[in-house]
Amino acid sequence: MSIGHTFLGLLESSPRHGYDLKRAYDERFGHSRPLHFGQVYSTLSRLLRNGLVEVDSVEPGEGPERKRYAITEAGVTDVQRWLSQPEKPEPYLQSILYTKVVLALLTGRPAADLLDTQRAEHLRLMRDLTRRKTRGDLADQLICDHALFHLEADLRWLELTAARLDELAKEVRG
Repeated sequence: MSIGHTFLGLLESSPRHGYDLKRAYDERFGHSRPLHFGQVYSTLSRLLRNGLVEVDSVEPGEGPERKRYAITEAGVTDVQRWLSQPEKPEPYLQSILYTKVVLALLTGRPAADLLDTQRAEHLRLMRDLTRRKTRGDLADQLICDHALFHLEADLRWLELTAARLDELAKEVRG
């Protein structure tokens, strides 16, 4: 996710201080990965340098002065362009998991055990996400659904691969 574009979208509703942007970002998008303050201010510096935001006001604070940032017309245009572009689907054509299965087969290790361990980890994470989903608001539910659907697809792949392990072993070792 583009942090810069997300900041522009958040600034479109009203000017904000860096601290307020971080808080809004973390509340809506950073549940599992909150931003560091250094990342907030380096992103704001880049947006400022590129003319996508401007300093709306400067207020005295208990330390450095507090700058309030506002989106510029160029920033509105940039975020609109970003929002209208579809994201590239990420097909996992050569996943780490596939690589591990092939290497296990090549080295004579039990690939079925690897798949079982991975299945257990996927199921554990799915249980955690399901608990989070039941306690969360609609945004959290949608985020959890997205992750759960991806994990379900991974589980289908794990099952299919487990069913074809003997065939894959012959091809890989052949």
